[in-house]
Amino acid sequence: MTQITLRGIDPEIDEKIRMMAKKSGKSLNRVVLDIIYKHSGLNKKDKRPPADSLRKLAGGWKEKDASVFLDSIKSCEQIDEDRWK
Repeated sequence: MTQITLRGIDPEIDEKIRMMAKKSGKSLNRVVLDIIYKHSGLNKKDKRPPADSLRKLAGGWKEKDASVFLDSIKSCEQIDEDRWK
């Protein structure tokens, strides 16, 4: 695949793209590619990365879901000193 370097992006656009990536759980690269595909008229479905099929199978965690999970297992991290004597 080829690479393109973008320079001179306005801070407002940079902030918007970063917010879109964070909200959607996608990388900055993926968000920019989605924007390019949307406005170029090319069919993005034909251009999916190889890892996409694994991502669908394995799933992924949003930051909120991971935080809830980690909070729910905190009690498992407690050591009962009396049982370890």
